[in-house]
This record gives sequence, C-alpha cells and structure tokens, in this order.
Amino acid sequence: MAAKKQSNEGKKEIRIVNIVVSTSLEHDIPLEKMAATLSNTEYNPEQFPGLVIRIKEPKTSALIFSSGKVVCTGARTMEEVQESIKKIIKSLEKIGIKIKIEPIIKIQNIVASGSIGMDLNLNTLAMKLDNTEYEPEQFPGLVYKLLDDRATFLLFSNGKIVCTGTKTEEDVHRVLDKLIRNLKKVM
Repeated sequence: MAAKKQSNEGKKEIRIVNIVVSTSLEHDIPLEKMAATLSNTEYNPEQFPGLVIRIKEPKTSALIFSSGKVVCTGARTMEEVQESIKKIIKSLEKIGIKIKIEPIIKIQNIVASGSIGMDLNLNTLAMKLDNTEYEPEQFPGLVYKLLDDRATFLLFSNGKIVCTGTKTEEDVHRVLDKLIRNLKKVM
C-alpha cells in the first residue's frame, strides 16, 4: 500500500471539463418562434429573458437572447464549441433566420478538474495560505483564490482539485503549477 502511494506522489493530472463561451450572431432572434418550433428548447420569459437550447452531440447547452447574444456551456474542447454554435445557426435556419456572419467566439471561463497526487491537510492550508475559504461543516473542499491570475481552486483532502476562472488551456496548466508551488511552500 505504501509503495503504491509513493508512486502516485506528485503525479498531477488535469483535464478540461467545461468551456463557457459567448458570442453574438448579430441578428435579432424571435425566441417565441424558436421555442414553438424546436423541441430541444425551453423558454419562460417571465422567469428569464433567454431561451435555453440543448444540443445532444456534442452535449452542450446555450442561452440565446433576442439580441442575438449567445452563451454556450458544456463543451470540453474548442472544436465542440464551434460545432455547437454551428448547430445553433442551423436551428435558426429552420425558422427562416439566416446568420450571415462567422460569429466571434470569446472564452469566458474554463473549468478543469483533476488531481495533484498528494493528500492535503485543508485545516493547515486554510491557516497558512492567503485568500482561502474553508468551512468543512458546510462543504468538504477548501476554496483557494489566486487573485493575480483570476483563478479559483477547490481543493479536497484526497488531492482532487477543480480549477475555474481561466481562459486558456495554457492558463490552466500555468495556474496548476503555481498552485503546487504555493502548496509545497506551506506543507
């Protein structure tokens, strides 16, 4: 058992689990017509001004606003993002809306999860690291913010992590390396 733990020590792994993007189709969108025509949509303007469209493949969801603004979530790669936006444009063609532009896609947030390959004493980290929140009675993870990088980590005692707030895959790896350096300074 101890030998296995030793080989796992310091083994970091992280993968992107969600990319949140926004774009504009630069065209007014008749949301009521979309909701009435397309089965994979939800629209309740009394509760929220956007229409939700769910795409089966790749498994993503998007909020579409009457202004033509779109927020897409659930993709794990930029290829999936592009494919989802294309499917939204195809759906609009079904109701007579022709999008003539190539939408400019802007990443708003990347969520990644993985492991840093070491057990963490969250009580110690909460005391020794700046910019942490830890209330184990309410949630088993420690929230750690790298303010300069605009990245936030959820850290768990088994070494599992979730990273949010980054905008590129390179950023994910850079802030992960910084997290590990910071942890090693205080452990």
